[in-house]
Amino acid sequence: MDSDSENVDKERVNGQSSSVVREVPGDALLLEMAGLDSFTPPRHAEGIVGWTMFDTPSAQDDTVVALLPKDKIGKVPNRGLVRIESEGDGRTYLGIVQAGPFAEPDGLRGDAPLVVTVQVRSGQMLLPQFHGRIHIELMGQKSGKAMTPPRFRPLPSSPVFLLDADETRDLLRCDGDMALGLASGHDDLEVGIPSGRKSVMPRHTGVLGTTGAGKSTTVSRMIQQAQKAGMAVVLLDVEGEYTEMGRHADNPEMVELLAERGIGAEGVSDTTLYHLVGTETTNLRHPDRREFSPPFSRLSPYMVCEILDLTDAQQTRYWQAYENCKALLRELGIYPQRVMGRVEESHERLLDRLDEFSEGYPNMTLAALLDVVSAFLHAVERQEGNPRLYSAEFRDCADRVMQRVKRSKADSAVSWRALRARLFRLMRLNVFDSLEGGARRIDYDNLVRPGSVSIMDLSDMEAPDLRNLVIADIIRGVEQGQEKAFDAAARSGAELPRTMVVVEEAHEFLSAERVRRMPNLFQTVSRIAKRGRKRWLGLVFVTQHPQHLPDELLGLLNNYVLHRINDANTISRLRRSIGGIDAGLWERVTSLAPGQAIVSFTHLSRAMLVTVDPTQCRLRLAEE
Repeated sequence: MDSDSENVDKERVNGQSSSVVREVPGDALLLEMAGLDSFTPPRHAEGIVGWTMFDTPSAQDDTVVALLPKDKIGKVPNRGLVRIESEGDGRTYLGIVQAGPFAEPDGLRGDAPLVVTVQVRSGQMLLPQFHGRIHIELMGQKSGKAMTPPRFRPLPSSPVFLLDADETRDLLRCDGDMALGLASGHDDLEVGIPSGRKSVMPRHTGVLGTTGAGKSTTVSRMIQQAQKAGMAVVLLDVEGEYTEMGRHADNPEMVELLAERGIGAEGVSDTTLYHLVGTETTNLRHPDRREFSPPFSRLSPYMVCEILDLTDAQQTRYWQAYENCKALLRELGIYPQRVMGRVEESHERLLDRLDEFSEGYPNMTLAALLDVVSAFLHAVERQEGNPRLYSAEFRDCADRVMQRVKRSKADSAVSWRALRARLFRLMRLNVFDSLEGGARRIDYDNLVRPGSVSIMDLSDMEAPDLRNLVIADIIRGVEQGQEKAFDAAARSGAELPRTMVVVEEAHEFLSAERVRRMPNLFQTVSRIAKRGRKRWLGLVFVTQHPQHLPDELLGLLNNYVLHRINDANTISRLRRSIGGIDAGLWERVTSLAPGQAIVSFTHLSRAMLVTVDPTQCRLRLAEE
């Protein structure tokens, strides 16, 4: 006899029964309302977290609403991936939680006066029953193991299942040996970048975000992971923030965050610190510190004219001096050199391939060009005798220089004097062609060595034009070194070298205004970027002012890491330039926490919200 029968028997006393009102089971009411005689569990009942809802007049294409029981609200994360088994047609859909979960009272609006009054007056004592609501963006429809664009919509009351970490990883294709961080809403779903896929890293990357949003952490994380993956890294550091990357992080807050992730503090190994001759570095204690001086001959004359902001008249005089300097170098046997009275054939072959949009005339120093300009000014002003020349090439042959200059028609002493002043200011910085005090040329073969990290500390350069000249020269040198190493490896069948160049404060190097004023500078970078994709050379542009980046540069990028951006106009412009990021993520850009980022790489099936792992190495500005 069951308990209910026993209770009924106890109520029968002396042949009389008491009238007892019992609660009708809730399931019976639901079945009665639905017109069902019995309850049949839906397909795959185990693991259901909710059911799809009817569409309303405000419904949108490719988006469905699902309701969750109260006990499932805390199990469905925002941006979580779900599977919908459409009841009635047997179709299976995959989607992502675009909004929610939101908690709503059963049968009432969340802002109904009754709900508000009860909540305020009684707290949780009279809290009504409630459920959850999520908005799901349909990603596709499963067809076997493949996923196709959704042609239909899930039917109402279809069960919704939350994908586990392995299913999510397979769907988003977020695996990679360069670990970046954890996907938002997951405790064990790591997002990585596959360093060995040519369709990813050489496609160029933009790391964008406002000050304090976490860009430096992302950059240092990418550098450290790239090195561990066997890539060479060249970092153009204009703030001196990364010069202490060789040391482990010692900021207590950073160390605590690392411990929470189970990651140990660790410095980047095999780093070399470079700084320009005559400038200081922010890390004088670095064990491998090298002073360098770039040769002026590596700079394209077109780029020099642009960066020095020469007027049309001054450019005309610059080219006149440049061509005469070339002729003098040839006449004097400086380049091409003469061996036993004969011109060196290898030099002639190099001159046949010379592209002056990319580099200048070999062995032409800034001092030699300045001497030729001084000679022209001397001739135009009709001064007596010969001018005093200072370059090693021409100081002992002033007569020869003046003979060459006088054969060229020249006028306008004002333009010549202005040009000489600009070149003299550049010369006085003593940056180019200086091998004094231990300074040396950069060995670009060493920069592209697998596993090396080369930090170019440009923080002590106050002249932005000069710094841009140096940056352009270094990028060009790395591209030449990478091409040489790539071709050698391809011929020998060895593993192909991979190199990543990081350009910090990219808006100062290639701003929209600068690109309009200096098209040759951008064309040089664009040419390197396009050639680099075929030679495993990837560029990473980092900036806290993405609003200053030109559309031409955004057109070169395929991968993005977007930290918090506050300017609405900038976000609107980026939305027009960057595809593959859904509206829900764009709405979050202004409210991302430090360290959070929207990650969009070519290997991902869709953009993801990621919490970037803390940096293991020491960042100078972050630690101070």
